[in-house]
Amino acid sequence: MPATLSAVTAAVLLGGTAGGYTVDAEGRFAPPAAFVPSAAVTYDQSYVPAAASIRVRQHTGAGGATTIGLRITGARPHHSFGAFVHQHPCGTLPADSGPRYQNQPDATGDNEVRLGFTTDARGTGGATDQHTWGLRRGEAASVVIQDRPGGGATRVACFTVPFGWVTG
Repeated sequence: MPATLSAVTAAVLLGGTAGGYTVDAEGRFAPPAAFVPSAAVTYDQSYVPAAASIRVRQHTGAGGATTIGLRITGARPHHSFGAFVHQHPCGTLPADSGPRYQNQPDATGDNEVRLGFTTDARGTGGATDQHTWGLRRGEAASVVIQDRPGGGATRVACFTVPFGWVTG
């Protein structure tokens, strides 16, 4: 198995889309040029140090409704981060993950997977986002962590996730 996927727990399919499924992935952050590559990449270690850990869990029910949860440990303590699902896998540069995933491209409202969180004294934080819609095949590939919530934020870390999708 390639080193880039060694920290990722593969998708667990529970009965296909008829009964829903769960994807559970976890990793430890490493710089983009690390000797042993990781699916979790830190671009700014002052926010997300190397060896901090992340877990992303996606559950999509039979009707396509999806819940995505994020938990991070070892990040900057007492800090508010923005986090979103993005279209492409993580890469060497923060921009490699592409734009945010949108349920309806260029629409407004409840259209993105938002996972912003605030860490505690130990640098642990988490978030969950639920939607009545599911992800489309090949259009969601990572979770990007930003230095703060809101627009104009800087991408400080990224985690490539083998998201599942809704068929039909």
